Amino acid sequence: WTELSSAPNADVESRRFRVTHPFHPLFGREFELVHYRHCWGEERVFYAEAGAEVQSIPACWTSAVTDDAVVVISAGRSLYRAADLVELSRLVRGTGR
Repeated sequence: WTELSSAPNADVESRRFRVTHPFHPLFGREFELVHYRHCWGEERVFYAEAGAEVQSIPACWTSAVTDDAVVVISAGRSLYRAADLVELSRLVRGTGR
């Protein structure tokens, strides 16, 4: 059997999360967590606004995950994580330049 993504997860106690990504249009808003799972190659949180269908956003854009250790240790001294810079390098190399 597959688990329905539109139904609340009975294994997870009722909890809320806040959108923390500064450029997301829902920044600062808080939602009830419907489901948390790995899909589309990343961890995602699922939520529903009143009268709307269940939607999802990357969990790393929310308070549902703990802070990245690199970000905490750098204490604002670095704007980029090493993994992000490596990915950027791969993308730039892929442009043929």
